[in-house]
Amino acid sequence: MREGRPPESTASVVLGEPGAVQVLVEPDRTRIVLSGEVDADLGAELAEATAEAERQALPIEVDTRHVTFMDSSGVAFLARLSIRSPHRVRLLRVPPTVRFLLEVTRIGELLDVENDE
Repeated sequence: MREGRPPESTASVVLGEPGAVQVLVEPDRTRIVLSGEVDADLGAELAEATAEAERQALPIEVDTRHVTFMDSSGVAFLARLSIRSPHRVRLLRVPPTVRFLLEVTRIGELLDVENDE
């Protein structure tokens, strides 16, 4: 290996898009927008979003349009929201990756999944 040059094996590594969580409080609902990789790295942000949505006590919508990956942390987040909200949580713009997890884990039964097709 030459100095100043990374080994070839790391040069081809493709990193996923970092995840993000946004909470938008509107007069009649709380909208949570998830994007990128929703995994354990977002644990603190997902907990804060849950707490904020709980404080508002409004209907909750979760926009998952820009989610590229979701692991059990994201599934647990959706389950917590559905259990703690006095309203049924709505999922909007659900990509195939997230839809698959909702079906396999059966968490989708606890949520209203909007079909935007």
